[in-house]
Amino acid sequence: MKNIRHYEVCVLVTAVLCTACGGGTGTSPSAPTSTTSSSNPTVAFSATDLTVTTGAQAANGDSLTVTYFGWLYDQAASENKGLLFDSTSDGFTFVLGAGQVITGWDQGLVGIRVGAKRRLIIPSSMAYGASGAGSIPGNATLLFKVVLVSIQ
Repeated sequence: MKNIRHYEVCVLVTAVLCTACGGGTGTSPSAPTSTTSSSNPTVAFSATDLTVTTGAQAANGDSLTVTYFGWLYDQAASENKGLLFDSTSDGFTFVLGAGQVITGWDQGLVGIRVGAKRRLIIPSSMAYGASGAGSIPGNATLLFKVVLVSIQ
């Protein structure tokens, strides 16, 4: 009987601690979680605002102009920035939610505000998958820093 109560208390304490440490259902972006399998980490999708503004908010169907840097995700590198594979400072325009960009962008940029900077960590399943693209190898997790310049 004591062992059963001890087990119930342990389960309850674990549940409370997990909720207090971010295991709840809050609306703020979460930090990435990762597990390592051989040499290729599996990292969860995350969208984290690095700069918060009060500008207009992006929604599906909006035409966005952004600037960005894109790196291969590297657990061992500073800020997880591996090889820089793409960037633009001139602006890149696309329609949010229309499938014109990778799924990680279509999902990760909803709600960003004009002038804000957002960090996206995108697993391969929401990017280029097993086939990769150009200098991006198959099954690569990607890291982006994106600034929303304007909404048209």
